[in-house]
Amino acid sequence: LIQMQKYLETTNRRMVILFEGRDASGKGGTIRRVTRYMNEKHYRIVALGKPTEEQKTQWFFQKYVNNLPSGGEVVLFDRSWYNRAMVEPVFGFCSDEEYKNFMKGVTGFEKDLVRQGTILVKLYFSVTKEEQDLRFTRRKTDPLRQWKLSEVDVQAQERWDDFTKVKYEMLRKTHTSSAPWTIIRSNDKHQARLNAMKTILNSV
Repeated sequence: LIQMQKYLETTNRRMVILFEGRDASGKGGTIRRVTRYMNEKHYRIVALGKPTEEQKTQWFFQKYVNNLPSGGEVVLFDRSWYNRAMVEPVFGFCSDEEYKNFMKGVTGFEKDLVRQGTILVKLYFSVTKEEQDLRFTRRKTDPLRQWKLSEVDVQAQERWDDFTKVKYEMLRKTHTSSAPWTIIRSNDKHQARLNAMKTILNSV
């Protein structure tokens, strides 16, 4: 990974890695392992909160574009613009029209990024319902993990099937030759982290 950073620096290439998946699927832990020994000057982890009133009036991709990398930099998105394809429709945070607009426009947006020299890696962390339940139970009882438990998490199990539906729709419609998805089976965290690193390195 350090060699990869050096390569990006010398060639002035930009890299974006999207970490998507259900709650407790292992995105955050993988990001920490991936960046652990990397040069901090040349990577950024971006985890955007709720949109502000101002952002709600902007072009949907604007806040993400503001966080895209410069030459020689890696940006890791802990959840990305795909919030609009997964979390938002399930919880009613966006309208039907906004969802459809996103699904129609996202492939062109990514194609453009890639065509203009950005290396784009899209990782989807897939966890089983039973494993997710186990991890939530741990979060409730472990004081070091309690901060991870959010309101949305509590409903993740109840809405499992809704998430499954939008997940397949998202993967089917946004998996393209220029920006393909890689599914990371993440019940085994250690294996998932290695597979994610392998995918990232193979993309360069």
